Amino acid sequence: MRRQILVAIFIAGFFASNAFALSEAYKGNIYSVGKLKAVDSVLKVKVGQKAPDFTLKAISGKKVSLKDFRGKKNVVLSFIPAAWTPVCSDQWPGYNIVQDLFEENNAVLLGISVDNIPTLYSWTNQMGKLWFNVLSDFWPHGAVASRYGILRSDGTAERAIIIIDKKGVIRYIDIHDINERPPLESIIRQLEKMR
Repeated sequence: MRRQILVAIFIAGFFASNAFALSEAYKGNIYSVGKLKAVDSVLKVKVGQKAPDFTLKAISGKKVSLKDFRGKKNVVLSFIPAAWTPVCSDQWPGYNIVQDLFEENNAVLLGISVDNIPTLYSWTNQMGKLWFNVLSDFWPHGAVASRYGILRSDGTAERAIIIIDKKGVIRYIDIHDINERPPLESIIRQLEKMR
């Protein structure tokens, strides 16, 4: 099992880092944000406390609430700074390759961005089908990111992974360098601990 996970993570990293090298048309649409300060927010949540509930609209048109998963699934929140940027465009498609590892660990992934629905819809269509819900925290702008304490002063969210157990308790927080993709192995390792 451990070997399968390591192989899957290697493959995910390889394909995710090269996923868009094949498409020059797509590559030309990615906005370069340049160098950014890694952290520009004040975290308002901590491991061991109840996760603040929220309801956000998905690009599918339905509304998704954190409480919908209580007692049923572990939840991985993947906050990204902005659509159409290099690391974000690399991070989310990488999760497609390891979907089965989320399923094995009885977890659902929710992708959250402060971008509006039309932007997220267009961006995710360009990337290809994602297996998880992509949610818009656009209006009131960044309300969920702010409630969690990861809204940056420029109006974007930090690149953050927050793992919540079936009881709604936060079990893991990674406020990651905004210029780097959070490692998949850390997410899977945390989910395995929650089995």
